[in-house]
Amino acid sequence: MNLSIVIPLLNEEESLPELHNWIVKVMTSHNFSYEILFIDDGSTDASWHTIEQLSQDNTNVKGIRFLKNYGKSQALHAGFAKAKGDVVITMDADLQDSPDEIPELYNLIITDNFDLISGWKKKRFDSVVFKNIPSKLFNWAARKTSGVKLNDFNCGLKAYRNEVVKNIEVSGEMHRYIPVLAKNAGFSKIGEKVVIHQARKYGNSKFGINRFINGFLDLITIWFLSKFGKRPMHLFGLLGSIMFIIGFCLALYLGVDKLFIHTKSRLITSRPQFYIALVSMILGTQLFLAGFLGEIILRTKNNEERYKISKTIE
Repeated sequence: MNLSIVIPLLNEEESLPELHNWIVKVMTSHNFSYEILFIDDGSTDASWHTIEQLSQDNTNVKGIRFLKNYGKSQALHAGFAKAKGDVVITMDADLQDSPDEIPELYNLIITDNFDLISGWKKKRFDSVVFKNIPSKLFNWAARKTSGVKLNDFNCGLKAYRNEVVKNIEVSGEMHRYIPVLAKNAGFSKIGEKVVIHQARKYGNSKFGINRFINGFLDLITIWFLSKFGKRPMHLFGLLGSIMFIIGFCLALYLGVDKLFIHTKSRLITSRPQFYIALVSMILGTQLFLAGFLGEIILRTKNNEERYKISKTIE
């Protein structure tokens, strides 16, 4: 199979038929073998009913329905697990991503041998104050922190080699950082393509300004996990040991000073250095234990179920 098109959605019943017909038109004109995977992330409208109708008319349409809203990352995780195509395309269901971009994205993966191609919505139709400016700041911070030179981490239109989606773990709200996850997994050939961004035709955006705040917090998380996620002792153990040694040396100096040098001076407990030494040793011990417990958790944790599926269409 040439293509798997993974589409996470939440309350997009109006746009689904038009998006489906547009995708089918592109697939037919280029003779692609394909599947369309609609991931209904707990919609409360008639989105799932629409997906069922589309699957009856087109056997290439498949669906997964969550019991409730778990988030875009979980929807993509479920879609990636089911995807069978040589190239996996992700796109949003709101018609702001153009299916006409798919053939070129496919060729960049197959012909030019990229592992991942990320869309870049260079010209946007979103609010300048609430989306464009925060997006530029967010993408700048993501580039500096991750080392992945992309202009638009948030673009939902991306193309992946199948091996990429099978070897990355998308959890929490890490869907923004899939290129970073791919890089950390060893897939280094990551490119970018300018894509058309269209104004929303139906409904309202499901994302607000808070997604950028969460995005920055997730950026810190993914930086930490990429550096120390598999070896927390290297960070906490090192910091803990340094603090403990500093505190211990200071306490040793105070003891020697009191016993052998200034024997008749004020009590050790009356000196502020004593409390600095005590706090340093306590914090050092706690940091060391945090690293030790982190190592134990990593070695004993089980993969927990992160979402529940109520229905599927195969």
